[in-house]
Order: sequence, then structure tokens, then C-alpha cells
Amino acid sequence: MQPKIELLSQELVGRVLDEAFQLLQNPGVKVQSASARRILAEAGAGVSQSSEIVHIPESLARHALASVPRSFKLYKRDGKEALHFGEDAVHFDPGSSGVHILEAQTFTHRPSYTDDLVRIVKLTEMLPQYDAQSTAVVCNEVPKQIGDLYRLYLVLLFSNKPIISGAFSIRTTQFMFDMLSIFRSGMEELRRKPLAVFDVCPSPPLIWSDFAAQNLIDLARAGVPAEIVSMPLAGAAAPVTLIGAVVQHAAECISGITIHQLAQAGAPVVWGGAPAIFDMRYGTTPMGAVETAMIDVAYTQVGKSLGIPTHTYLGASDSKLVDAQAGLESGMSALIGALAGINMISGAGMLDFLACQSLEKLVIDAEIIGMVKRLLKGIEIHTETLATELFEGIFFKGDFLKQHITRKLFPLEQYLPSDVIDRGSIRLWEENGKTDAFHRAHLRVQELLGNYSRPPMDDHLQRELIAMVAEFAKEVGMDQLPAIDL
Repeated sequence: MQPKIELLSQELVGRVLDEAFQLLQNPGVKVQSASARRILAEAGAGVSQSSEIVHIPESLARHALASVPRSFKLYKRDGKEALHFGEDAVHFDPGSSGVHILEAQTFTHRPSYTDDLVRIVKLTEMLPQYDAQSTAVVCNEVPKQIGDLYRLYLVLLFSNKPIISGAFSIRTTQFMFDMLSIFRSGMEELRRKPLAVFDVCPSPPLIWSDFAAQNLIDLARAGVPAEIVSMPLAGAAAPVTLIGAVVQHAAECISGITIHQLAQAGAPVVWGGAPAIFDMRYGTTPMGAVETAMIDVAYTQVGKSLGIPTHTYLGASDSKLVDAQAGLESGMSALIGALAGINMISGAGMLDFLACQSLEKLVIDAEIIGMVKRLLKGIEIHTETLATELFEGIFFKGDFLKQHITRKLFPLEQYLPSDVIDRGSIRLWEENGKTDAFHRAHLRVQELLGNYSRPPMDDHLQRELIAMVAEFAKEVGMDQLPAIDL
């Protein structure tokens, strides 16, 4: 049995959907893309071209929901199958789009650059707890016009894992498709063996910008999985009640899925999000708050009731340092998300309301994920009897260590953490310098980066990828790409 957590009754899930469908008709959704409005109008939605408001009938939305694939597979850069996205499968990737990095020596936040993203990608590649890469931080020395494709470029160079990514302009979206298709001998093969999922974000409340709506259309027609990241902010850009935020989330996701499926029925799409409560005291958006995790669990239930793959942002902390608060918020929320059966949980490594990435936190969070995944495996039966056969020859002595079966099953029954987790005696701890978890994580970062070996890449593909990005960079005034050691 896999342990699970649910916060909504089936009746309440039904009410959430009922009210979401009502919102899609009144007040409707603001769709700022003319092409998306045209697709919706042709399908029978009521469209006001002057106000950009679209009224989506429930029947149209339900038809679109019914065409969404219940699951899909993601593949590695080398084309081998990596993970199943759907049902109750649970996977983790680092948080994305941070603008700062935590300096381990000074405990200060500074702007992130190319070298920082490369180190995060290498570290994630070395940690088996992470099932996918992310375009984790912004490279602040690179022009914003190519920031999205440049981050994808670095991940492709240094990792073989599938990627959670996203584009920030209509033009770069197609260019990023072309980058991915290099490793698939064309777009048809990329459609068959997707390498990346692209985040697409509506603007709360109930707005699809020109770019976001067009992004949904382009992703659907390319067959590249889209991940709708709805971000209701309870109390500010969404109703203050948790259930009200869940209703808004559902309306935003359903409207996006309707656009997406009308563009190409059967294209893969994910019911995702990064909601939060609004802290009235500080004017902040706490991603580590338990109420934020509760919204995630609830909206996941709604998505699962429709049979749609799910995603969320958990495992992050609002703390500014890798301290007790970071451990508390990250561990608790990662566990809650996993127990909800969320298919992809993003956020590991992140601090300061998703603004900052920390390599040391990424390593500590990997241990959290390892423990969470062990819990999800549940209690397993490895022997014919539950225990009685193991008592043969014991004669009331604690000699189970002598049994061959103990040595055989020990690594299967227990998650064995790295030295980041201190399970030694106090004497051993004192002999090792009385280090804390952050110091041990810093040593682990250095060890993993020192042992990193870049996954093989065909020289021809590497030259083609570098040339593509360098040519695009010149168009925005960047004569030379930042130097990286390959």
C-alpha cells in the first residue's frame, strides 16, 4: 500500500469543478491572444473581441478535458526512457528560474550566472534522487531575449536527464523546439520521445496573456508536453479562502487545457501550479507555509479526479539561509506533496520565496527526497513468512545480524543516506570537527562536482547545438557566448 493524503471529499471536488465551470462562463476568461480567441470562437465559445473576454461553455471544456492523455513518458537526452508522468507516480526536480545563488562562504545572496547554473546541473545529474533537471537559475550576464533558450542549452550540454523548462517569448519557443529536436532526428521523433516539459503560466485571476495562450497552441501542435502553472495568490490575486483559491486554480487550468486541446486534441498537458497564500503581515508569498501545501494537495485531487497528470511547487523554503526553518518547510512540504501523489514536485534547493538557489540545500533536499521515496514504497514483504522463519536458531539471543537474510535485505529495507545526515555517535561527531548539516552538505557538493563526468554527446550534435545558440545570441547583440569548460 502506498500511503496517501487527501483533503477534499468527492462531493467537494465536484463542487470545485462546478464552480470552476461557472467562472468560465461568468465572468469568463480574459484571453489576450487573437489566435486563441479565434480557436475558441470557432469551437462555440462566446467571444468579445473588444474586451478580450471569452465565455467557455461547460460542454466545450469537458470535451477538451476528455481528450487529455492520462499519462505520458519522458525520455533522456540519449533517447532512453526516464520516467512515467501520470497516475500516482512521484518525481522530483530542482526549483526553477531563481535569480540569486547562496554563497556558501559568506551566506549572502548574489546574482546567478552561467557557472552557477552549470554547477547546479552537474550536481543534479550526480544525485539519483532527482528524476529530472530544471532550468534552475537565470544567467544574469546573458540578454533576457535569449535567457530561456540559453538555460536550456546549458542543461542539454551537461545532463542526460529529462528537463522541466519553459519559454518566455513566442520566437524562442520554436527555437527551443529546434534545439531539442537535434537529439531526436526531427520534430516527429521529439513528439514520440519528449525530452522536456514546458511550463506555461496564466496570470491570476483568470487571464491568459498573448504569449501564454500562443505558447499553449504552439506546444500542443508540436506535441511537446505543456505544464500549466496556475498561481492563485490566496488573499491577493485569488480569494482568501483555500478552497476559493482551488476553484480559481481549476478555472485557470481548465481554460488553458481547452485552448491547448482545441489546438491539438490528445497533446500531453499537465495540471500544475505554484500557488501560495498571501502573508498580510509582510506582503510576501510564503511557499513554505502549510496552507500553500494544502492548496496544492487539494488542486491535485481535482486534477486527479479528471485523470490528468499533476505538478506542483513544494520542497522550497522562505528562509534566507539553509537553516532549521529551511529543513522544516522543505521536508514537510515535500512529504505532503508526495503523499498526495503529485507526479512532479519542483522546488528543491530554493530559498527566499523561490528567488534563490543553494547547492548545499539541493544536496540536503536530495536526502529528504530519498526518505520520502522510501516512505512511498511502504511496508514490503520480502520473505515467505512475515517474521517467524527469521526466528529459527535465534534461541532468545539478539543475533539477527548473523543471518545471511539480514545482510541481504538490509539495503532493501532501509534508505541509506550520505554523510550529509549524521547518524554516528557523539564521539565520532566530535572527532570529525563537530560539523553541522550545512558544512557536511558543502563538502558533499565539492565531492560530487569533483566526481562529475559529462554524459557523452556526439561531437556533431554538440557543434550544431553550440552554433545554433551562438548565432541566435549574435542577433541580440551578444558577440560571444560565455566561456564554459566542456
